[in-house]
Amino acid sequence: MMKNIFYSLIMGAVLFSCSKGGDDEESQNTAPTIPVLVSPTNNKLCIDNVISFQWNVSTDAEKNSIKYQLQVATDNQFTQIVSTKEVTDNNQSVILEKAKAYYWRVKAIDSDNLSSSYSLTYSFYTEGIAQSNHLPFLPQLVIPDYGSTVSSTAVVLKWSASDSDTADKLSYDIYLSTTNPPTTKIANTVTETSLNVNSIEIAKTYYWKIVVKDDKGGETIGQVWSFKSN
Repeated sequence: MMKNIFYSLIMGAVLFSCSKGGDDEESQNTAPTIPVLVSPTNNKLCIDNVISFQWNVSTDAEKNSIKYQLQVATDNQFTQIVSTKEVTDNNQSVILEKAKAYYWRVKAIDSDNLSSSYSLTYSFYTEGIAQSNHLPFLPQLVIPDYGSTVSSTAVVLKWSASDSDTADKLSYDIYLSTTNPPTTKIANTVTETSLNVNSIEIAKTYYWKIVVKDDKGGETIGQVWSFKSN
């Protein structure tokens, strides 16, 4: 009788262990795929301020249901978010202000609340009423990476910029200093999108920004970026 009881206890422990292992395997989950943005296309000039956003459907390896988080901001770092929506479809309409530049991105979230990374960031411009000129888009950082460290007393500052009025000629004022925000203008009305700086001091944090100007008097002040020297 004691042998039978002992045998039953051993078998019960084995079955419990196997069952527990199966639960662990079933609990594994992977994030959905990253959405791919479709519309509005990047740098698009939108006629209407009622924007219909659309992106490709994400997939989930475990076949979990998926929802999407759509974010719209007035800056490409998404510190000035004007709309955040969670939807189950791969499209959503949002009413925005006219005559403004906007940036948008989407991420997918499964039913276990595991999310993908955000998609690429796209920009667009809403059309104003009887407006003959649009301000340039915010400049975007290329190099050096935000908050990175450079190991030289010379550094190349590089950025990109665009304007929905494609015929406009753009120029740039560059500000650089060890104070935030930077107040020292080191270059004025340059037409290239890069600048070599050869006076970097070691063991300092530098802040810089770009002011984008078009040839019709419009200008856009960029965000402040930074890097460290060693």
